[in-house]
Amino acid sequence: MKRTIATPLRGFIQKFSTSRLGLCLLFVVGCSGFAHAADPGPCSNETLRGDYAFTITGQILAPPPAAGLVAGVTWTHFDGHGNMKQIDHVLHNGVAPDEEWRPGSGPYQVNSDCTGYFTITPMPTDPADGGPELKLFFVLANDGREIRTVVSNSPSAPAFSAEITSIGTRIRDCPPDWQ
Repeated sequence: MKRTIATPLRGFIQKFSTSRLGLCLLFVVGCSGFAHAADPGPCSNETLRGDYAFTITGQILAPPPAAGLVAGVTWTHFDGHGNMKQIDHVLHNGVAPDEEWRPGSGPYQVNSDCTGYFTITPMPTDPADGGPELKLFFVLANDGREIRTVVSNSPSAPAFSAEITSIGTRIRDCPPDWQ
């Protein structure tokens, strides 16, 4: 004897399956819309604006007189228009600098894909804490609230080899006209 499902039960199963399929589609469409809405869009110099606290780690590999471990912290202000200024306290081979907080400044450029570079020109008040101009490349994350950098080279000093990175976190957002 062949069993068949009663019509009301078969209709319930069809409605239940259709409802489940509809919910799944709604979830997929909703998630794709959310992902699109979470996309911050293109970056610009304005994306990198405010005060950032950085932690610096790494080492200078060559030439021998400069080689050694590097560790430090930096407070950097990006103005949203391509200019930055900072103060840093960097240890070299565990030795503290003569000047507790060395100032520096320079230009920066943010590309539309949230990558970019900046150049730091140290401006120490104590010549013993002088150093070469440095070019750093970076990637912005979290809508510009985080920046990850790597020292690339020095545009004004002899070639050197280094593995120095830093991670910065925005600690204060500043209005576009704040200097």
